[in-house]
Order: sequence, then structure tokens, then C-alpha cells
Amino acid sequence: MKHISLLLMCLLFLSNVFAQNQRDTTYTDQRQGFEREHFVFQGRKAWLIKPSKVLEGKHWVWRAHFPEWHTEVDSILLSEGFHIVYLNTNDMFGSNAAMQIWDAFYEYLVRQRGFSPIVALEGVSRGGLYVYQWAKRNPLKVSCIYAEAPVCDIKSWPGGKGKGKGSPQDWNKLLTEYQFSEVDALGFLDNSMDNLQGLAACKIPILHSVSLKDSIVPYLENTFPLVQRYINLGGPATIMPMTKGKQTLEGHHFPIENPERIAQFIKFHTLQKGSPLPPSDFHVLRSDFQHSFLKFKNEKKGVVAFMGGSITESDGWRNKVCQYLKEKFPETAFEFVNAGIASTGSTPGAFRLSSEVLAKGKIDLLFEEAAVNDRTNGFDSLAQIRGMEGIVRQAKRSNPKMDIVLMYFVDPEKLIDYQHGVIPSEIQNHERVAEHYQVNSIHLAKEVFERIKNKEFTWADDFKDLHPSPFGQEVYFQSIKTFLNNAFNPVPKNDVNTAYTLPNILNDGSYDKGRYLSIKNAEIKSDFISVDSWKPKDGAGTRKQYVNIPALIGEKPDAAFQLEFTGNTIGICVASGPDAGIISYSIDGKPFKKLDLFTSWSENLHLPWYLMLGQSLNEKKHILRVRILSEKNQKSKGNACRILHFLVNNGG
Repeated sequence: MKHISLLLMCLLFLSNVFAQNQRDTTYTDQRQGFEREHFVFQGRKAWLIKPSKVLEGKHWVWRAHFPEWHTEVDSILLSEGFHIVYLNTNDMFGSNAAMQIWDAFYEYLVRQRGFSPIVALEGVSRGGLYVYQWAKRNPLKVSCIYAEAPVCDIKSWPGGKGKGKGSPQDWNKLLTEYQFSEVDALGFLDNSMDNLQGLAACKIPILHSVSLKDSIVPYLENTFPLVQRYINLGGPATIMPMTKGKQTLEGHHFPIENPERIAQFIKFHTLQKGSPLPPSDFHVLRSDFQHSFLKFKNEKKGVVAFMGGSITESDGWRNKVCQYLKEKFPETAFEFVNAGIASTGSTPGAFRLSSEVLAKGKIDLLFEEAAVNDRTNGFDSLAQIRGMEGIVRQAKRSNPKMDIVLMYFVDPEKLIDYQHGVIPSEIQNHERVAEHYQVNSIHLAKEVFERIKNKEFTWADDFKDLHPSPFGQEVYFQSIKTFLNNAFNPVPKNDVNTAYTLPNILNDGSYDKGRYLSIKNAEIKSDFISVDSWKPKDGAGTRKQYVNIPALIGEKPDAAFQLEFTGNTIGICVASGPDAGIISYSIDGKPFKKLDLFTSWSENLHLPWYLMLGQSLNEKKHILRVRILSEKNQKSKGNACRILHFLVNNGG
């Protein structure tokens, strides 16, 4: 009995301690005549001040650092129905780690507390580091930025490497937080004033209040260079010098003139934003990313591949996804494979996947896009299914746990389809594959259409082209980031080692064993030559991945070769340039067929063009015979046939 009584007393004591801790961390008080709710988020103190009457949409201002400083604007906005919110990430100096906490706090307020997905940011002094770093990562979630004497360059403060005094103690704290050496910090290229293109493209209004006498955070080293860069990028910016009243701390502390004007700036730009459509409405999450999450988190390494056309190859959303992953998993050594090649869709992808992606190592996460070029290049529905199934099936065979996401980028034709209530056929075909293999998909074309319809932006002024503007790149990235955040949650505890079984193949002719076959295998009959490194000399454009590589070249009529191959498919990848000719070909002695190698892009470009010559063949050895005809396309300058790869479907 004594032991039981003692146990009950201990439990009662612990219960009282827990209750006291709860009272210490979760409570309400009054500030500025409004109720303030204190709570703890991920072990950090946070609070929010509630207006007496909440403005429709539950709008809010997020204060970074020194939330008790200059509350005049807060009071005005509270009376207008805004919430004021603060999370204590002090002494993290806007680091990547701080941004992860900010992301999580934003999701908590929006998803669990019903706050608007659009927030106004307010940063005082070093708070400038936080608001700009978060805004640059999330420009479509920001209505505007208001900053007072903001730090915009760590070299100025706390570094003190310019005219400002700096803070040696805070400089050392920053170096520790960022895991920087002195050299690293001085060469840092992502200060608040750097990389503002996305923010400016989204036309996020910024307003800075500064003192012309500030020697702690000199405006000439912080606000002025940021604003100048921002305006040069097309971003709207205003500076309000504060010159009245007593200024202290060497000009860093100053009275705020006309707080009503600042409050009106925040209110106007917040209410002007409207309510955006959630990106998750356009995501199909068929399976979570348990494997890749645990691989990145526990093994501290990961291989992520991006495959698609020029929109994938070019800098933009892909770079931002890489940055996002490195920040979300800061201890992970990533290898990123950029297998984007302009003009290529699912059929080229199925044949180049093996050598250009899977050969790079065991892929953990694959992003694939082919909807734009599958349409632009005129591949029919059967080819689209065969190509995409070939990619997914090869990927899953190489690593059954590979996480895959298919993305459907936008082009004007897709917008027209959606306008008429039609799902683009290429998306329907790719979705057939995605559903069959239970891989995930992001309907970016549909999202762009619906958000234009929702009057969030326009095609002509904002997105501009199928190759997205900087604004369009932000739309793509923010949607992909939302998808990844959802796919990585809830956080799995361990990797389930269940065996993955490939479902039955959708189409027997799919390129699930597609690969390149070297041009060295050709048997030249007449006037073809094999060169080890081909590069055109006519000044026409090229794709960088398709020059300085071996090529089988014939430029005269009646030039001929034959090829022995094994498999159910044979094709050629040619450089279709200004002098592309017409060939005839025969498989296994059957009648010859004619094929024009010239394309609508060939006049100025040696386009890598993938052409299928034989499909659904028997799985055995075959002989392909090819010769160049004397006739040519009326727009062509010659009769050339330049083969860079043979395409076979036999798994090697």
C-alpha cells in the first residue's frame, strides 16, 4: 500500500507540474486593448493578437523580431480587423533553419487556425533578414512587406564590414547559426538584397522606413541597394525617411511618422490580393513519399532526377526545388540529375532514361514532364502511352521504391482545351499510366487555367509563355513545394520493406526496355560515314546534348546502310537540320517505306528528332535497311541523314 500511495503522490505531482507548465506557456493577456493568446509552437514561444471584430478572410500581419517595438501600426490594423502574429525565432538571423520553422508555422496558422493564405510581413532591424528570406521563398503567399531600418546585408550588420559599427557578438552567433566561416559569410550570395527576381516578378509591394542618421544599420548599405535592385527588376518599392522627433541609438531608433499611412499600405495591398486557389486542389497524391523522406532523413544522402524538356532543363522551378530539398534536409548530401533536354517528350525519354538518368545511380525521387512536347511534337495517343509507360516501368524496375511525380506543364493549346471543358488528350494518356502504376501527378496546366479564371493573374501580362516568365516559374515552384510538403507528411517512422510488384503492362508495345543502340553497329553499304564527334558547320542552332557525339552520316542520294538488331521496336534519333533529306527503309525484306526527316523547326535548327520505324515486331533478330532518296522536302537544302542513336526496345 505504501508503494501505491507513493506512486499516486508522484503522479499527482507530475500532473501539477504539467498543468503549471501549460499555464506558463498557454495563456491570454491584453495588449493595446486587444486579447493576446500566448502558446508554444515547436518548442518556441508564439503569440497572436485578436481583433475585436475579425475582418472577413482572417487577414494577418506577421512580425519578425522586436514585436513590442513601434506598435502604432499594429493598433490601427487591429482596429481594422487584422490579426497580429509573432513567433520567436530570435538569434537565428533568417537562416535556412529559421525558414523551415517559419514554413511550418505558416502551415499551422493557415491549415489549423483558418488564417488567410496571404500574409503581410513586418520586419524591424534584423527582422529584415527573416521577412525577405521567407518572402523570396514564398512570394505568392505574401501581400506586402513593411520594414523599419531593416538589415538587408549581413556584411553590414552584424558584420560591420562597411560603414556600420556592426556587432561582433551577433556576428559570431550568425556564423554559428549559418555554419559559416568568416570567408563563407563575406562571400554569401543570398542576402535579403540578393535574388529578388521572383519577388519582383510577383510585384510584391515593399515599404521601408529609415533614418538618414542610422549608423547601426546604415540605409546606404541596406535599404538603398535592396530597393534599387528591386526597382530595376520591376518591383514596386517606397522609402519613407523618418526625420522628425528624437532619434536614439545612433539613429537606429526613431519615431514613426504617419503610422496611418503605413497601416493603409498594408491594408490596401492585403485586401487587393483576394483569395487564391490552393495548389493542392490540382495535385493527385496516390502514394506518399515515405521512402525518399526516410532515405534523405536517415541515410543522409539522396539522388533526385528531373526529366523533361526545355522547361525542365532551364533554370527556374527546378533550381528552387533543389534549394527547397537542401534546406528541408540540411544534413543530406544530394545529387541532382538534370536530364531536361529541349524538344524531348515521353518517347525520347523512354529511350534516353537508361543512359542519362538510371546510369547515374539509384534514383530516389524522379520528376517527369512530357505533356508539352508530346503535343508540340505531334506524338499520337498510342505513342504517348508507350513512352510514358516506358519511363515509369523502367524507373520502377530499377528501384521499386523510387518516388515518382508526373507534372503537366501549361501551353496555350491546353488553355483552349480547358476553356472548352476538355482535358488535354496528352494529360489523359499520361494519367492512365499514373493511375495504373499509382504514381503521383501535379496538374500545373489546369492550375494555371483555373487561377487565371480566378483573376489571380493573366497569361499575357504575368505567365506570358509556355516557357514561363519568372512569375510563372514561381507559380510552378510554389505548387510543387506544396505537393512535396504534403507528400512528406505525416512523417513516417520507418521504411516499409514491402516488395513492389509491377502491375501488368498497359500496352504490349510500350518502351519499357527502351535504350540507345550505338551507331557503330550499322553496316555501311555506300556513302555513309561514321564520325566520332559530330558538330554542324552551317551556323544553324543545336541542342548541346546532341553535338560532339558519334554520328552516322549520309549526305548523298543512294547512300545506304543496314542494321541487325534484336527486339520488338526500332527507331532512329536524327539531327534534323536545314539540309535534312528523305529516306526509305525496310525491315526484314518488307516493302520500303518513305520518311521525310525535315521538320517545321529544321530551317534554323539541327533538331534532335526521334522517329519510330518499326513497332510491335517479334522478339527476335531483325534487319533494318535504309537508303537516302534523291527527292527532298522543298524547304530543305539537301539530302542529309545524320543518325545519332538507334532506338531499340530489348533491355540490352
